Amino acid sequence: MASSFSKPAPQATYDVLIIGGSAAGLSAALMLGRSLRKVLVIDSGQPCNRYTPHSHGFMTQDGETPAQLLALAKAQVLAYPTVTFLESFVTSLAQNESGFIVQTAEQVAFLARRVLLATGVKDLMPPIEGFGECWGKSVLHCPYCHGYEVHSQPLGLLGNGDAGYELVRLIQNWSKDLTLFTNGPSTLNEEQRQQVQQLGIPIMEAPIARIEHQNGLMQAIHLQDGSRVPLTAVFARVPFRQHSDLAEQLGCELTATGLIAVAEFGQTSVPGVYAAGDNSSPMRQLTMASASGVKAGSWINRELIDEDLAAVPAIAPKTETRPA
Repeated sequence: MASSFSKPAPQATYDVLIIGGSAAGLSAALMLGRSLRKVLVIDSGQPCNRYTPHSHGFMTQDGETPAQLLALAKAQVLAYPTVTFLESFVTSLAQNESGFIVQTAEQVAFLARRVLLATGVKDLMPPIEGFGECWGKSVLHCPYCHGYEVHSQPLGLLGNGDAGYELVRLIQNWSKDLTLFTNGPSTLNEEQRQQVQQLGIPIMEAPIARIEHQNGLMQAIHLQDGSRVPLTAVFARVPFRQHSDLAEQLGCELTATGLIAVAEFGQTSVPGVYAAGDNSSPMRQLTMASASGVKAGSWINRELIDEDLAAVPAIAPKTETRPA
């Protein structure tokens, strides 16, 4: 059921503006809508998991497509009449004496007392032919999301040094048929190399030439030395960046790894600004993103309650008059 408050009003003041309408943003909007808060969700329609055919690990929804989950969540959230959804892209975010003002790509401005950044991150694909086409299908980032579907099959691990070694330790729980690709000279230390070899995992140091696949489903990895290694999937950790620079525009503190630094309930270093989901957590799963959105939305409502009550004028106590 769609919201009765269907169109956002330019220059209207909202209790909360949520930038990003995927798992974290919609979960926060759900909490705030149930708290009778006037909420605007602005989303550009580019969720990070849009390449993934199926989502796993979300209780009662295991195996559904991310698009189905998102559509159902959006419909349920918009059943609350104080929540509005706008498909657009936020280009600027600033603070003023009334709270926060955002501007969209269409040059429309909105005001809000609080802001929640649920903007996610953008994965940066290495320049390997076929890598991007396989991303989320057979080039995988999370064994908890995708490991069961490829367990006990021939798998590749793309990593080097400490990161590659940690991938070996983690993924060997799902398959014993593993190959470590360092994509160049190995930077494993001697102890790491010995442990990898003790697990019977070959280390391929030749640079990767391309990934052979059919519609994103991997067949093999081809190396520049002419080798072809048949594989079902590859686990890889790729670098990322923030999906938008809005947090930096406001001066929010970032962690050493480039995530938005947050406290337990999503509070950033800028008062009134919150963050939830992948942009502020290394645990990139729908359940974790949703949980962080619930926590942030609930805490924002509490903060608004405190602010509203503090603004109520104090009532002077009545003085008792006694007859003379």
